[in-house]
Amino acid sequence: MGEKGRSFKRAILKLSGEALREPGSTDNISPEIVERIASEIASSMASGVQLGIVVGGGNFWRGAAASARGMDRATADYVGMLATVMNALALQAALEEEGVLCSVQSAIEMKNVAEPFIRRKATRNLDHGRVVIFAAGTGSPFFSTDTTAALRASEMNADVILKATMVDGVYTADPKEDPDATRYQTVSFHECITQRLKVMDSTAFSLCMDNDVPIIVFDLGEPGNIQRALCGEELGTIVHAG
Repeated sequence: MGEKGRSFKRAILKLSGEALREPGSTDNISPEIVERIASEIASSMASGVQLGIVVGGGNFWRGAAASARGMDRATADYVGMLATVMNALALQAALEEEGVLCSVQSAIEMKNVAEPFIRRKATRNLDHGRVVIFAAGTGSPFFSTDTTAALRASEMNADVILKATMVDGVYTADPKEDPDATRYQTVSFHECITQRLKVMDSTAFSLCMDNDVPIIVFDLGEPGNIQRALCGEELGTIVHAG
């Protein structure tokens, strides 16, 4: 890819769990925010983009934080995977309300609420215009949902990962802490890894770099940005092989 202002045949949208929660609210999921995200996705489907979604679970649980407080790390991560399933189901319901055909595929089998992740079936669903939400991470502990997004993008032969965050791109430093931080228009995976730019973890970057899957980092908080990103409009920062 490497250029802005183009359309995508197939994309993976990465949403953090925290993005589904109203800032300052005690509710884990904001129906209004989920509905807005679903509405923007529905408006984008007319462009013909095939869309997979990976959603985190940080609005309910963060495995690394629980591990730091004494819980076995593997167990803490499994709890976090189950949290992503709750978010995936909420998003599925909102998308279906918008008339978008949608399925949830879980890396941990739970046949009463979600399909198991099967790569060929997921690919067929995408080919037929159905949105696929990938839940329960990779199904294994010690891997983030960012890494899940990189893995699913590689498996699905996606053109791009669209990472929706609470900032408008990748900066030279944390803009909340450094007033002189500047935003990159483009940045390489190597620069992100060597400069420890905290956009994704190093495993996710390495997967994307090895499989030549670019990442566009953009601001989820700006209404309409999901639709703009899916339609290939210029926004955020492109992370690429370089």
